[in-house]
Formats: sequence, structure tokens, C-alpha cells
Amino acid sequence: MADGGDGGAAAGAAGGRVPAQPQERAMWWDERFDFQTTFLQCLAKHVPNIYSAEMDPLLEKQEEMVQTTIFYPMECYLFGEDPDIFLEKLQQSGTSQLCGKVFKGGETTYSCRDCAVDPTCVLCMDCFQNSIHKNHRYKMHSSTGGGFCDCGDTEAWKTGPLCTKHEHGASGTAKENSECQLNEEVMEHSRRVFPSVIKYIVDMLIWEEEKELPLELTISREKADNYYCVLFNDEHHSYDHVIYSLQRALGCELGEAQLHTTAIDKEGRRAVKAGHYATCQEAKEEIKRHSENVSQRPLHVEVLHADVMAHQKFALRLGSWLNKLMSYSSDFRQIFCQICLKEDAGSEKPCFISKLMLWDAKLHKGARKVLHELIFSSFFMEMEYKKLFAVEFVKYYKALQKEYINDDHDRVLSVTALSVQMFTVPTLARHLIEEQKVITTITETLLEVLPEYLDKNDKFNFQGYNQEKLNRVYAVIYDLRYVLISKPTLWTDHLRERFLEGFVSFLRILTCMQGMEEIKRQIGQHIEVDPDWEAAIAIQMQLKNILLMFQEWCACDEELLLKAYKECHKAVMRCSANGRSREKTVFHLCGHTLESRPYRVSTDPVSIHLPLSRTLAGLHVRLSKTGTISRLHEFVSPEEFQVDLLVEYPLRCLVLVAQVAAEMWRRNGLSLISQVFYYQDVKCREEMYDKDIIMLQIGASLMDPNHFLLLILQRYELADAFKKMKPTKDQDLIKQCNVLIEEMLQILIYVVGERYVPGVSNVTKEDVIMREIIHLLCIEPMAHSAITKSLPENENNETGLENVIDKVATFKKPGVSGHGVYELKDECLKEFNMFFYHYTKTQHSKAEHTQKKRRKQENRDEALPPPPPPDFSPAFSNVVRLLNCDVMMHILRTILQRAVELETHLWTEAMIQMVLHLLSLGLLEEKQQLQKSPEEEVTFDFYHKATRMGSSALNAVNILMLLEKLKRVPQLEAQKDTVSWILQMFNTVKRLREKSSLATTVAATSGLEATKGDEKQSTQDKEKAERKRKAEAARLHRQKIMAQMSALQRNFIETHKILYENTLETQGKEDAIMEEESMSLAIDYSKIALGPKRGPSVAEKEVLTCILCQEEQEVKLESAAMVLSACVQKSTALTQNRSRILELSGDTLDPLFMHPDLPCGTHTGSCGHVMHAACWQNEDAEAVAQILSLARWLEIVIVRISGYSMKNAKGEKQNAPAFINKGVGNSALEFHSILSFGVQPSIKYSSSIKEMLILFATTIYRVGLKVAPNEADYRIPMMTWSTCAFTIQCIENLLETEGKPLFGSLQNRQHSGLKALVQFAAAQRTTSPQVLIQKHLIRLLGVLLPNFKVEDTPSLLEVDMFHVLVGVVLSFPSLYWEDTVDLQPSSISSAYNHLYLFHLTTLAHITQIVLSSATESPTARSHDNSEEACSAQSFCKEVCRYTSGCFSQDIPGWLVWDCVKKGIMPYLRCAALFFHYLLGVSPPEELLQVSEEGQFKALCSYLSLPTNLFLLFQEYWDTVNPLLQRWCADPVVLSCLKGESIAIRYPRKRNSLIELPEDYSCLLNQASQFRCPRSSDDEQKHPVLCLFCGAMLCSQNTCCQELVNGEELGACTSHALQCGAGVCMFLKIRECKVVLIEGKTRGCLYPAPYLDEYGETDPGLKRGNPLHLCRERYRKLHLLWQQHCIIEEIARSQETNQIFFGFNWQLL
Repeated sequence: MADGGDGGAAAGAAGGRVPAQPQERAMWWDERFDFQTTFLQCLAKHVPNIYSAEMDPLLEKQEEMVQTTIFYPMECYLFGEDPDIFLEKLQQSGTSQLCGKVFKGGETTYSCRDCAVDPTCVLCMDCFQNSIHKNHRYKMHSSTGGGFCDCGDTEAWKTGPLCTKHEHGASGTAKENSECQLNEEVMEHSRRVFPSVIKYIVDMLIWEEEKELPLELTISREKADNYYCVLFNDEHHSYDHVIYSLQRALGCELGEAQLHTTAIDKEGRRAVKAGHYATCQEAKEEIKRHSENVSQRPLHVEVLHADVMAHQKFALRLGSWLNKLMSYSSDFRQIFCQICLKEDAGSEKPCFISKLMLWDAKLHKGARKVLHELIFSSFFMEMEYKKLFAVEFVKYYKALQKEYINDDHDRVLSVTALSVQMFTVPTLARHLIEEQKVITTITETLLEVLPEYLDKNDKFNFQGYNQEKLNRVYAVIYDLRYVLISKPTLWTDHLRERFLEGFVSFLRILTCMQGMEEIKRQIGQHIEVDPDWEAAIAIQMQLKNILLMFQEWCACDEELLLKAYKECHKAVMRCSANGRSREKTVFHLCGHTLESRPYRVSTDPVSIHLPLSRTLAGLHVRLSKTGTISRLHEFVSPEEFQVDLLVEYPLRCLVLVAQVAAEMWRRNGLSLISQVFYYQDVKCREEMYDKDIIMLQIGASLMDPNHFLLLILQRYELADAFKKMKPTKDQDLIKQCNVLIEEMLQILIYVVGERYVPGVSNVTKEDVIMREIIHLLCIEPMAHSAITKSLPENENNETGLENVIDKVATFKKPGVSGHGVYELKDECLKEFNMFFYHYTKTQHSKAEHTQKKRRKQENRDEALPPPPPPDFSPAFSNVVRLLNCDVMMHILRTILQRAVELETHLWTEAMIQMVLHLLSLGLLEEKQQLQKSPEEEVTFDFYHKATRMGSSALNAVNILMLLEKLKRVPQLEAQKDTVSWILQMFNTVKRLREKSSLATTVAATSGLEATKGDEKQSTQDKEKAERKRKAEAARLHRQKIMAQMSALQRNFIETHKILYENTLETQGKEDAIMEEESMSLAIDYSKIALGPKRGPSVAEKEVLTCILCQEEQEVKLESAAMVLSACVQKSTALTQNRSRILELSGDTLDPLFMHPDLPCGTHTGSCGHVMHAACWQNEDAEAVAQILSLARWLEIVIVRISGYSMKNAKGEKQNAPAFINKGVGNSALEFHSILSFGVQPSIKYSSSIKEMLILFATTIYRVGLKVAPNEADYRIPMMTWSTCAFTIQCIENLLETEGKPLFGSLQNRQHSGLKALVQFAAAQRTTSPQVLIQKHLIRLLGVLLPNFKVEDTPSLLEVDMFHVLVGVVLSFPSLYWEDTVDLQPSSISSAYNHLYLFHLTTLAHITQIVLSSATESPTARSHDNSEEACSAQSFCKEVCRYTSGCFSQDIPGWLVWDCVKKGIMPYLRCAALFFHYLLGVSPPEELLQVSEEGQFKALCSYLSLPTNLFLLFQEYWDTVNPLLQRWCADPVVLSCLKGESIAIRYPRKRNSLIELPEDYSCLLNQASQFRCPRSSDDEQKHPVLCLFCGAMLCSQNTCCQELVNGEELGACTSHALQCGAGVCMFLKIRECKVVLIEGKTRGCLYPAPYLDEYGETDPGLKRGNPLHLCRERYRKLHLLWQQHCIIEEIARSQETNQIFFGFNWQLL
């Protein structure tokens, strides 16, 4: 096997010319004895030529040349046949049992909570979907990259290790291996090829010469002066830094600099300049100089010879080739691994794979990726070689970790990240512990990488620490966790020895932490700079689970546990030796004496970090739990034990916490407060606070109780407080003293009462978790995630919550918003302990308040005694002696006496509460013991001690007497029930002592409670009624105040929107904000809106309140104007065709006609708030009735228009309609002579009102067309009519979607906004030149009356008829205008105008519907001869005749009528809304309710239509016939009927958000298959889903950025411009978040509509629970879109979350 040798000599010996043809070259290689020389000779010739153009490489051409000249001949030689055929056979022969998929960043991974051995065991998407685990409790997360699918690894899963795809590979392993084994010839060739290839890859990757190549790769030609200036990636410089440096140094364009930067970030390096050496060297220096200007360190730049660059690039290509080859056969993998692991005999040089690992930190990103993928595809796919690789990894572990810590690349790019793949395999971890001392290696590494943080006492001190370095050090701690994650089931002597050795090594780290960062109380002056505290706490958090795992490992084996305890005890004693030098002092109290070394927390140094002591406490508990504690004396003698020293340091820590609470350390700044917070927080407390309590319990169990309490008093500095000494009058000192007493009593309660620790008492872990949950839910009902956050996690990131939650709580499902919560079951309330040791002070108060309130509601007393605690285990049984010892009785008696004597400054209510709690605990303990054992065996005599006199003095009292007096203390009224309960307990215990019947006691107790309840009942009822009355009065008062405040607040928000929202403008108009009231029953007029029978407008007295000044004002013409604020936005909410790319804005667009698909409208919404501005309104009804036919009306109108046209056409000839017989010469006179009775003077608006009208109209024009404001633009009136029509259509669509009635169901804001908008659109005509309005009117009528059709008038099928209706109705009064007289139609004229305009538009729309929609093939239906069907049939015949047979007359009449009736409903509904808000006529009752049939009839009645709509044609046939003929003859109509183009069908399909899958995994699956259309690499992107159209986009990536109007926009932002007119809604799939965006600069995050089983969303998939679609929440999102509230939601979100202002939404 040729794997080395003198390359130069070999090259000379080989001789000869390399053949040109691949097949010949393969045979030529086969003939050569030395493959390596031949191989290198070939590479030397071809590689520099292939990779010669690094600045602008042609990748496809390079790949083609590499395949032809190198890979193909090499594969032919290796396989002995055509490579494609050989590999195809190999692929078909069998699959591996292991999946081996390597995860990329962002890819979704799945872990099974039921079956995974640990949380690092994960599956890829495909394997998960095909496994049994998808029906289990799984978690899903986004990979950070570099992980490995564990499918097929039997050690990773308790059950179901294989998915269905890989079961085949496992079941047929033996049989198929024999079939797919490589033949001997291929294996022999592999053994010749692989060493050369691997050596070449290794040599080139670790090659350090910039100018020269290895001798064997240098061909005999002159070295060209071709160099590259190569820039390398690092994690210190940002994108912008690199782009800036390149632009300045190279003088390149921004685009080129961005391309270079993107490539550097992706591949790790990039040639940025080519040329001679001197040129490249100069560029290098320039880049370094400019990069130093913007960052503390320069960029990493090298100058490489072109040949060196080429060979390094090809070495990576060879690595990829090998990687692909590894997937085909196990034999290839084994040969590769053998060669990589082979060490030269007698040489100390590392093997190939070790060389690469050691060089890893010096490799660029692209090279690292190839190397790591090669390791995954080879070593990790073969268990035997994975083990050997792990051995090599541990061998160089220290060097690798040190390199990584000094490196600046992310961990995922470091070879050290592979540790998780080895250390978490249980058998491999055991092997590494036993044979490679991996625990010792890791712990020693940890110490070796932190030497600068050790002080002179060998203690850690992290002042001025480097956060980045510490983050890298945590990787070493993670490795320790990985090794310990699976406990061994079988212990050998060797494993026990090695583990203990590792444990002792770990104790060295804890020794350096024990007592680290000591602090002294600051006196006099406040500390100047807060010391760094975060690093020490962070390391404590990282070590928490490791400490627990070490303890669990030790507890697995009795012998090991005792030895570990001994070593840990020794270490604690060594650390405690410092304070022994001081002389002991003596403390006397109650006849007891304590000798102790003097120490005061308030003056001497103290540390919160005591991991050694706490580890010993953990081991002690496990000794107790396993019963091994009986053998402890064999390993640690009683003389060596020195329990007082063990207790000392944890006690000091607890005293420090108490003194911080007493504000004695406030001059030490926030750092200490933060440390105390974490000390008791759920993230740290298991290995800090909890263990300190346990250590005190150990002390209490082994020390004399009186001595223990004297030590406590002394350390709390309360010795004087409980002696007969006169206290100081300094109020601060008294307050401090009281707080310290409270804190001390609390700790005593915990020491005696907190027994829910396995080992301290006989409880299980489930019992502990249940108790935690009960006490959390006693505060308030909580969400699943909130409970989880409040529970400590184990090494597998599990809290155990799911196993027990259903036993103690019931789940309450969420509504449309919020989340589901758990509520405590009633039977668990008795477990509530007011002094639960994990409560914060806030939680304690809240829980107490909640429970007392509950008991009060149940008419029970408010006593909250402790629940009976479980019995201590034998090792801790002596702890209860604290309760009845002399010093405890003295403490309790002293505090009670002070309260009874009303020495108010010497006691607090909290203190009394704690004393009562301790008394309760003592009585419960005695009661339990008496119930279990005969009285003579019970030594616990709390009752006797409590009833004994405190002294022999005449005025001496006992505790029982003090309690009786306590009931009369007015300040302690709240504690009366508790005192009564304790007195009953005294009575109970007394009876038990007297051998009384337990049943009698219980009966007496319950009887006493009942009597007490009866006495209280009557007074309670009275008090309750009075309280209720007062509460109701207060509630109404609050409600009124809050309503006023809320109104002011909303007003402020809405009126200040202009600060950040360009589309919010002030809308000048008057309006009422009240709902439409039903008409008085006395009015008998019919409710008809159009024609001569038009009903009356409802004239209401409108009194509005300005939300700014709160003044009320009646709306009158002469009053000050009132305006509403409005939000104008472009909208695509009603269109179906989002693929139509229309330029719906700009200076060239003509907005007069809206396409029937409604592709992009302008929506105007309002918040409904009214403010003062200018007032305008005057409507004068005229009681003139005149019968006027449509034909006569149309004749007059056309004459008028024709005359107007002649006057303005400058002599051009006009054609009059065929059906008009009158000439047009005297048209103006004719018009006036006919309609002289039907006019009246126009309303005159003041200049201020006109100013507001112009302002709002200009805003609509600017926003709708995206142009600069121009008050004189001719399109302004068109845009006002268009926004009026579109807004009405949006509201009608919304009401129909929600199933609400047309009238009476609008919100106040919609009602007032719509009414104001319609009236504004009607009034806006007066601010424009009437000639302009007349021009627009003629163009609009051109659609209805084809005689006036001009060139740009669209076909009947190309316009939306409702937009036409609004336009003609609002512009029609302009016909009454003359140069000399400004007139407007009278009421009766308006009635006819509205009627006939509406009838004409309706006739056109019916024709539209028939031509476009009544073309379906008829479904089976009985023969229908209704009047409507017959009318429809005859109408179709006429249409068929006018379309020359293009329209089929065979369509049944009933089908045509059905299509017309369904198709016209949205139009009629919109028209009813429009005329209602324009004319103010009340609608029929049927339109105030939901009824399809009743609704149609009511609409026809309200709009003066016959219910058989075809009767309109019959009624006006002579007039309409020529119009119909021209409508049908239009070329566009005929084209649609022939099928050459497609027309919009009616009714239009209503929009909805896209259909989402029920299971979120399906979406993740879609995302995993998504490939960016603009990117060729396989890097994972950030896929987002447009919820409007379903498009999958590549977000936040430079590959998909687009240049729009000179601006770089991200994929989402540019898509939103097309899909939603700038407003859009996206789902970020990998993060499970909805993103709302508006325009280019604004957006916000919104909860996704997917919930877990606990009714909670999971942004970022942090919890990882299975998620399912919540239909209600998705509908809420749909309504957000259809109500046009997305902009409002963004504004609201940005107001509350100011942080998002910093996000660059433009590049989303």
C-alpha cells in the first residue's frame, strides 16, 4: 500500500506521458506500480489548469473538466468497469441500517420523549414520519447544524430504533452484506487509491507555504507570477465591515463587494484580487488597514499562489468525492477508516485523521464542512471505527478544546462539536471512562483553560472576564454532561476506580469554586462599580445538572457512594481549615452554652458559592435514601466528621440572604441582589439554596438541638435580641432586627418542616413534583409552559410534569385568544403550606391572599395551618427535637410575650405568623407520634414544654396562656382563626396524652367549628350584603372613570398615528357615531330608497362629543365642523387573481374604471372618533311629484350631454343616439325648458370645509395611486368615487363572510366611517371643476350608453358595475351646472336620477352575469316553468340573436335565472348600503336579519326593483333594446363567448386565507423540501409561507433580494407589494411565527394559529411540543385581513414593542 515515500524520486521513476483518453489513462494507471506518483503527476498537470480562474470561475465547466480528466479515469481504475453501472449495482444491493443524515442549520429534528435514551437522540424528518415515534410524545426543534440522525442506532432508543425505510437494511444485514460486499479486486484497488487520495487531501489542507507547492506536485516549468489575495471569514467582523473594507481597499462597486462578502461567509474564504505578488500584497495591506479602522482587529488576509489555491480547492473536491463514495459500501468505509487511523511504525506523528482534527481550527469554513461530513459518512457509520475515532478524539481532547477556545468560529464549525456523537453512546461512554479516563481528561481540560481566572488562593475570580471565551469553555462542561447522561447498570472494579478518579478530579474544580468571589459588606460609602457576578452564576447553572448526575452515579453503587462521600468530605474539610485559627468564644442562653469561633457575616468575607458543601449534602441524602449511612463511620470517623464545620458555610450563606432582605447590604449594589435572586431561582436552587437547607437539616440531626439553635442565633447576630437587654431606639436597627428574626424563623420552619426530599423523608420524585405544582396552582391557575418554567429540569430537560399533573389539576381550554390553564383540584387544597420554601415573598403573599379569600367565600375560618408533614427518615429523625428544645421555647415565648405586651416596635405580624406556624408544626408532630405509638414511647413532649412556665417569677406565663391573650390583641385580628386552631390542637394533644378517644376529640373539634360557624353566620350575612352593595357602587364608579380614561387614551393613540403612519390622514366630513335607530312605529311610509315613492330620510338630532376637548356639539350647518380620522390603504382583499402583474399606480394609470376582478382597490377605514373641524350639511326636500319615464329621462339626459359635448368639442361633429329624434342645436334651451322645475341652488361650503375636503381627497389620490400630492390632478374625483365603492364592497364581503345581516350589525366605527365616506364622496364634486366632473360622467355613461363610447371606454365585461353606479350617481349633478348658474337637482329630480341610473346599471350588470356566468352545463333538475325562468329564456334568445349565435339559447331558463339571482346579490347588497348611507332611508326589517330568500325580496323592494329582474327589460324594452344590441356586439364580449378569453364569473369567489394542514409537522416537511429557486447550494434557508396566496419564499437571504425602484427589498417585502399591495401576512415555518408587514419599513410578529395540547403557541419551537391548527385563531387572522386591520395591528404592536423599530423589515 503506497502511502508515502520520496515523491520527487518517484515522479522521475514513473516517466512517460500521461495518456489523453480516460479509459487509456485508467489502464495506464493500472500498469504503474506506484499509484501515488502517477496520481500526483496527473494532478500536477491538470489541477492548475482546471482551477485557473478563481476570480470569476465557470463552475459547470470546472466540474466537467474534473470529471473527465481525473474522476472518471480514477473511478474506472478503482471499480474495474464503468463507474455509473458499478455504483448503480452497489446502490441497489442494499441500504445501511443507520440513516446517517447530517443536519444543516435550521433543519427540523424530532426527539421522542417516551423512547429516546436522552434528548440528544434525534430523527430527521423522513425517518420520523416513517417511525412509530410520530404517535408518541415527541418534541420538534430546529437544528443548529452539524447533528446526525440517530435512526438505526439501537443504543439511542428504548423502542423503535428503526424507521420503515431502514428496517430493510437491518433485517437483511447478513444476507445482503454478502451480496453487496466489494470483490477482492475493487478492495485491492481501494487500498491503493485511498492512501494517496487521503494523503493528498491532508497535505494540501494543512499546507502552510503560500508561494510553493510540495515537490511532487511541482511540474518542470517556470512558476508563473500568478497570485490571489484571499480574504478569510471570521466572526468578529460584520457583513457591513467587510463590504466597507473591500470597497475602500479595492475600489470595487457595492454589488461586487457584497458578492465577495456573501461567498466568504458561505465558503470561509474568497479570492478578492488576482495579479502579481506585489499587487496582491499591496491589496492585503490595504484591506487590513481599512478593516482595523472599523474593528479592533484586522481581517485575516493571505496571498496565495494560484497553483496552491487550485490544489487546495481540488483537495476539498476530492473530499466530497470520498464522502459520496462512503455512502455506497461498508467496505469502502472500513478501508477508509483503517487508512485514516494507521500510524507509521516507530513514529510519534499522529495519524491522518488526527492531523486533520488538530488542524481543524486553522481550516476555513468550507474545508471544515467537508472534513466533518467525511467523518460522519465514514467513522460514524461503522460502530467499531466510531469507537477507535473516539479514542483518538479523547487522546487529543485537551489540544482540540484549547484550539477551539482560541478560535473565533462557531461551535457547529468545530471538530469539538462531534463530541456529542460519541460521548452520548452509553457503551462508548463506558469504554472511554474505563480505558481513556475521559472524565479526568475533561475536568483537567476545564482547569487548564481557565488559569487566568484563578487567584492566589487557587479560587476562581471572574472579574473582567471574557464572555466569548467563557461561552466556549461551556462546551467542555457540556461534554462532561454528555459522558454522564446515561447511568451504568453494571459496575466493574475498573469502572468504579476510573469514575472515582474522575470524580476526585472534578472535586478539584469544585474546590476552586468553593468560597470564590468572596464579598464584604460595604459600610459608609456605596460601592463605586458593581463587580462582575454573571460568570460565576452562569458556570453554576451549567454545572447544576452535572453535580446532580455525579450524585446519581455515585448512588448507583454502595461502595462507590461511600468512597465518593469520603473524598468530598475531605475536600470540604480542607476548604474549611482557613477559619480555624481564631479563638473560640462562649455564648450562654437558657442554661445552654455554645463554644464557637467568632464570625460575623456583616463584617467578615462571605461567599454564595459553596458547590463542595452542597455536593456533600446531596451525597448525604443519598446515603440516607439507600440506607448506606449506617456504614458511614467506616469511611469517616465521628471525630473527623465535625458537623459544626459542615454547617458553618451554608449557614453563613443563608444569613447573607437574610441580611440582604434586611437591606443591610444595599451599599453593595445590584450585583449582590442579582446573586441572591439566582441563588433561590429555579435555575440554580437545586444545587444552591435547597442543598443549604439540607445541610442545616444534617446539622440539626447530628448536633444537640439547643447548641444548633444557639449557633443559628449567633450567626444571625440575634443573640442580644433574645436576651433580657434593652434594645436600641434606632428605628433602622429595630427594623433590621425584626427582618432578621423573620428570616431566621422562616429558616427554622424550613429546617423542621421541609421534608419533601427523597432521603430526608420517605417520598418519591413524583411526590416532590406534585407538591411543587400544588403550591404553584395555589397562587393562581397557570399555563402549562408557566408551570414548566417554574419547575427544575433534569439532565434530560424533563420536569416530570406530565406524569403527575392530571392527579392534582384539571385543564381548562383556551378561547380565541390567551392560553389554556391548569386549575388545582379541590382535594389538593389541603396540601397547601403557607410557608412553602420555594415561594418568593410575592408568591407567598399572593398564595395566602388567594387561599384566605377562597375559604372566606366558602364561609369557613381563615386559618391556614400546615398540612401534616411526612415522617423524617431515620437519619434525619432527630431534626424534630429542635421544636421542643429549651432555646426554641424561649424564642417562641419571647416573641409572643412582646406581642401581648404590645411592644409594637419589637415584633411584626409576619413574625407572629411564623411563631404560630412553628407551634402548629410541633403540635402536629406530637399528634402524629401519639397516634402511631403508645404515650410512654413518645419522647417528643412539645405540649408539656409549651405549657411549662417560662421562669419561676410570679408574673411568668407559658405559651398556652400567651396564646389566649393574643386573641385579644387588636393588631392581630387576622390571626385569630389560626390561634383558635392551635388552641384546639393543644386540646387534642392533651386528650391524646390523657388516653382519650380519638373519635371524641375529632367530634369535639368539628362540633366546636360548627358552633363557631353558626355564631358567625348571621353577622356574616349582613356584612356580606353590605360589602356587596359597596362593591357594586365602587364598581360602577370605577367603570365610569375607566370609560372616560379609555376614551382619552384611544383618542390620543389614534390622533397621534400621523407620527409614524403616512396613510393616516384627517378626513374632512361630518358624521354621527351613533348606531342607526329603528324608526318610530308611527311612521307609515314604505321603506323604498329610489324613485318617486322614496321613503323619508331619518332626520335625527346629532349631538357629537369631540374626543380632544370633550365638548358636546349638535351637528348643524352653522356649527363648527366635525371630522373623523381615517386610514387609507391599497388593498387586494377581494381579488382572486394574484398572478396578474398590474402596475396599479403611477402617473399613467387611469382609475376611472375598475376591473371586475377588483385587482387592487383603495380602502378607507375609520376609528370612528369625532373631532372638531368644519361643518357641512344641508339637505332640503322638495315636495314636487312628477311622473317621468325612463325613455323621456334618457332622452333629456342625452340631449343635455350632446349639447354639452358640442359646446366643448370645438366644432367637431357629434353623433346623436339613433333613438333620439330631436336635433341637438337647441339642446341647452331644451334641457332647461324640460327640467326648470327640478333644480335648486347648490349648497355653498365655506373655504375651511372645502380645504378639508380637498385634503382628504388628495390623500386618497396619493395613497391609492402612489404618487406625489397634486390637488389639481384630474384623477382626484375618480379616486374618491373608487374608494367609496371599494370600501362598501369590502364591508359587504365581510358581513357575508361572517354571516351577519346587512344592516344593524356594523361596529360603530364602521357605521360612522362608512356614512361619512359616502357623504364625503358626494360632496367632493363641489371642490373640482364641473367641466371635469362632466367629462368623467360621459366616460362612465359610455359603458351604459354605447353611443357616447370613446376610444378608451372598456367593454361591458371589463368593468365592475358597482364602481360605475357609484361614479355616475355622484357625478350626475354636474349636468345641472352652467357657467352662469351653479344649480343642483331638486329632491324629486334626484329621485328619478338615482332610480334610472340604478336601473340602467342593473340592466347592464344582469347582461354581464348572463354573458359571463350562465354558461354552465345544466345539472339534473325538474322542468321549471316559473315566470322568472320563462323571462330568462326569452331574454337569452335575444342575446343569442344579438351575438350571432355565439351565446347558446339552449341553456334552460331556470339555470339562467338561478345564475342571475346568485350573481347579482353582492351588487344589490352593496347598492343598498350605498343608497342607505347616501339618502338616509331606513331599510326594511328583513335586512336587519339573516335570511337568503327574504333578503332578496327586501333588497328588490328597497331598491325599487321587481323580484323578477327580467321584467326590467320588458318594462324598458324599446329603450334598452338598442343598448343591449350594442353591449352584445362588442368584440370583447364575442371573444369571451367563443372561449378566446376568460371573463369574471359572478358571484365572485370570496377570498380566504390558504388552507393550512392540521399537523404542524406537515408544514415543517414542506419547508424541509423547499429549495430556493435562486440558489444552487444546499444550505438551509428561512422558508416563509404567504397566507394570502400560498407562495413559499426564501426570507432574510441575499439570494432572493430584489431591486425595486432602486431599493434592495427582501423576498417577503417584494412579494407583499404584488400580492397584497404592500400589506401581507406570512408564516415563518421554522419559527412558528406569523409576520405582518406593511410597506417597506413596518411590520410586527403575531402569534401563529398553531397550538399545542395545552392551548399555547410555541414561537421558535422552543418547547417543541406537537402543534395542531386552531381553526378559531386562523379565522381571527382571516378577519384581520378582511377587516383591513393589519396596519392597525402593526401600529399597536410597535407601540407596545418598541424593540421592533430596530428590525430591518425592508430585507425580510
